[in-house]
Amino acid sequence: MSAEQHRIVIVGGGAGGLPLATRLGDRYGRNGPVRVTLVDRQATHVWKPLLHEVAAGRMDADLHDVDYPAIAHWHGFRFMQGALSGLDRARREIVVDAVRSDGEEVLPQRVVGYDTLVICVGSVSNDFGIPGVAQNAIPLDVADDAERFHRRLLAACVRADARAANGQPAEVDIVIVGAGATGVELAAELRQTTRMHAGYGLEHLNPGRDIRITLLEAGPRILGPLSESLASAAHELLQRLDIAVRVNQRVTAIDVEGVRTRDTFFRADLVVWAAGIKAPEILRSLDGLEVNRANQLMVGPTLQTTRDPSILAFGDCAAAPWLGQAGAILPPRAQVARQQAVLLAKSIKARLAQRPLPEFNFHDFGSLVSLGHLSAVGNLMGRLIGGSMMVQGLIARVMYASLYKLHQVSIHGPVRVALDTIGRTLRRRLEPRVKLH
Repeated sequence: MSAEQHRIVIVGGGAGGLPLATRLGDRYGRNGPVRVTLVDRQATHVWKPLLHEVAAGRMDADLHDVDYPAIAHWHGFRFMQGALSGLDRARREIVVDAVRSDGEEVLPQRVVGYDTLVICVGSVSNDFGIPGVAQNAIPLDVADDAERFHRRLLAACVRADARAANGQPAEVDIVIVGAGATGVELAAELRQTTRMHAGYGLEHLNPGRDIRITLLEAGPRILGPLSESLASAAHELLQRLDIAVRVNQRVTAIDVEGVRTRDTFFRADLVVWAAGIKAPEILRSLDGLEVNRANQLMVGPTLQTTRDPSILAFGDCAAAPWLGQAGAILPPRAQVARQQAVLLAKSIKARLAQRPLPEFNFHDFGSLVSLGHLSAVGNLMGRLIGGSMMVQGLIARVMYASLYKLHQVSIHGPVRVALDTIGRTLRRRLEPRVKLH
């Protein structure tokens, strides 16, 4: 490495970190004035908004994940696997934890120096200290969580089919705690994919009758952060799918039998926890960087942390001010992280030139919530339509799917994404409609 190279280390390869590394790698290359390194605890990347499809079996994560080393090779940056475990601001070094597989250490702990550090480690589920959540519920934080739920779902359905064959009760009770976008999308996806699973050898199970899905929400309505009209439309569609939606149900405990709220007990064979998020705990111990109650790093309008201008943070793990909204911070949404990644590419250029960094001003383009393979609801916002417009049905579903394509384009470019889409369309004729293992 040349002594003149400016070392940029990006920790977290999610919806914002990977596109940022790709953009900077394309701009500066391996031998330019900048050395870009991406650090992530996983070896592969799956777009987090799609994890509900992986959990339901609609999507095979192995066919849709992205290998970080391959992307790094194609785009001129470096990749290092491991979790962030420490920071020394005086020495401008981070500690990357060892990587283990099957109990064995495959990569040692390493120390990485930086001149500019960008932290975008995303978020994890927040159990709010409720007893039994960690032991008896499955979050959807990473692809491994979604795969684990899917395996348990298939096993529960097979057992239920065997009971039905012997004339015994065959109910499978699934309880989803939290009716935000993740919970709502998972509930709808499960209803549709379990019907498909029944067509692959489950001869005695009636999915419409025997698989019971309950969606619990502590607040007065589902999709609390979104508009009332959008929530009402989604609620109506969930009812059409025969999903029980129960609001004002604050969970007090989860055990092996099911979910307990203040006044009701819901029997459950499977429980998914989608009731809230927080930033990873490690951010609380990063050499004095300021965090809020949700472990988010406090940053200013330029996305620089409040106590160190050489460290920037964005995405779900950062409490960034929402300019124009007095006292508000930006919501943890993929479009926020994507827009911040675009700005930070400009910020790096300004930092290298020793110019003031630009401020981040969020443009809300609306929200879309998937309700299965052929439906979605959402509202679009923008200057062209002079406000907001609600969309629903197949049009909304196509627009939802296009968000993933835009994410892929930000990583691979339009030509590779077009070829990949054609290939997947042709292969679909030879594959089952859902994942069966």
